[in-house]
Amino acid sequence: QVQLVESGGGLVQAGGSLRLSCAVSGQTFGVYATGWFRQAPGEEREFVGLIRWTVGSTSYADSVKGRFTISRNYALNTMYLQMNSLKPEDTAVYYCAARRSDGLVSDSNAYDYWGQGTQVTVSS
Repeated sequence: QVQLVESGGGLVQAGGSLRLSCAVSGQTFGVYATGWFRQAPGEEREFVGLIRWTVGSTSYADSVKGRFTISRNYALNTMYLQMNSLKPEDTAVYYCAARRSDGLVSDSNAYDYWGQGTQVTVSS
């Protein structure tokens, strides 16, 4: 089993920055990709971006490209979501997820493990 724990959410003004962390533990050998998703109340879960765990290549949704950056510290089994130029529409619960197979997949159904989520609120 793989466990994921998000942290770093909070309240920030529009235009500000926030960094989320996702600690990955358990059988990390089986993790090939990790992703970030977000979900606002009453909305579908939305893909934000992902990183291939060992290779480090990334992919982003158009809505966040140029503002958000995903990275990972392989030695610490931690990935990060650096969010800059935040907008009120970025307000959501942010989740990290892990996938046992390789590939840059944006469909949430393709991910096998999920964290509990962390709230990000952007005020105007």
